[in-house]
Amino acid sequence: MNALSALLNLPENEKTTRGLSHTPAEIAQQPDTWLSTFALFKKRSPEIRDFLAGTGLGRDPGSKPAILLVGAGTSDYIGQSLVYVLRKAWECEVSAVPSTDLLTHFDELVRPGQKYLWISFSRSGDSPEGVAVLESAYRKRPDIHHLVVSCNANGQMVLQSAANPQVLSICLDDAVNDRGLAMTSSFSNMVIFGQCLAHANDPGKYEQVLTQLVHGARSLLPMAADCAAGLANEPYTKACFVGSGPLRAVARESALKLLELTAGKVLTMSESALGLRHGPMAALDKNTLLVCFLSENRKVQEYERDLLEEIGNKQLVRTRVVVAGGGNSTIDSLCEHYLAPATTFAVSDDHRPPLDVIFGQLLGLFFSLRWNLRPDCPSPNGAISRVVQNVTIHS
Repeated sequence: MNALSALLNLPENEKTTRGLSHTPAEIAQQPDTWLSTFALFKKRSPEIRDFLAGTGLGRDPGSKPAILLVGAGTSDYIGQSLVYVLRKAWECEVSAVPSTDLLTHFDELVRPGQKYLWISFSRSGDSPEGVAVLESAYRKRPDIHHLVVSCNANGQMVLQSAANPQVLSICLDDAVNDRGLAMTSSFSNMVIFGQCLAHANDPGKYEQVLTQLVHGARSLLPMAADCAAGLANEPYTKACFVGSGPLRAVARESALKLLELTAGKVLTMSESALGLRHGPMAALDKNTLLVCFLSENRKVQEYERDLLEEIGNKQLVRTRVVVAGGGNSTIDSLCEHYLAPATTFAVSDDHRPPLDVIFGQLLGLFFSLRWNLRPDCPSPNGAISRVVQNVTIHS
């Protein structure tokens, strides 16, 4: 029995007492829920394709819209995870812009006369910034098309768009509307849905990729859980996550998961492989856990290998963990722990975020327990909550 299964098999009363009723199950359910999200996409794919065509996608490059991927916190990292795959698929400008930035700098970020498609991500659909930004966009720029992706059919972002012909709302299965504080399966399923959008005209091709992701996740979960549980027994007070390209978003989301679920007991940071040397490396010490999401791109991986070797030679951190995409990378000598899912072929970096983030989620879960916190509600002083509250919207 692996460390995650052990938590899942606890008596229900103990789960409730320890704050484990939701988070472990929401992490564990991800491979199965990805298949459900894909089934939902296929069911609505004619409607989605028509909507995307109506925005100008599929036409000549000069008439395509600029794509803004909008969200706050983890939902922003969903957008960051999708920039590369959507840019390649749609061959147009794609940017991830936090709804928090759009709320304060709408006029600077939204260019007059530019055609836009906004894709907004939100677990609850009730984030004050997300709701306010959409309301502002509807009022200031009624020509903008919006695709709203949420996990809550009763959220304001879904309900307020029901009668707007410029908006298509997609609500994922209620099972991925995480009840725990930290977004886990909601994050990965909205990323999976975004990857479906990139393959809207050829869902069969994406199904092959998804099969690898599901198989890989099922093989990764037990080994990653045992690794994370073992690391949680060590005296780390800091963690640094490294990822480049699409995996930079995985590093950011993993850093946030560990920070959230430990209520800041473990201080975290994230950087790209090349960016770490430009100052942030100064924070590494013997109390630091380093996690590198190793690229499958050969050129990028060479930089990451150099970084891992340098950190090892300088003995900057206590432990280096490498998470790979399932390829045949020979990198054991450059790390203390090597995790790679069992896949028929290596999953490309563009598609890896929902798979790789599982390790970051598990680190958050087991380190939360190490600090005697309750993972479902790990903020004892109420500093953060499941849905952001007490945000005054200023006109």
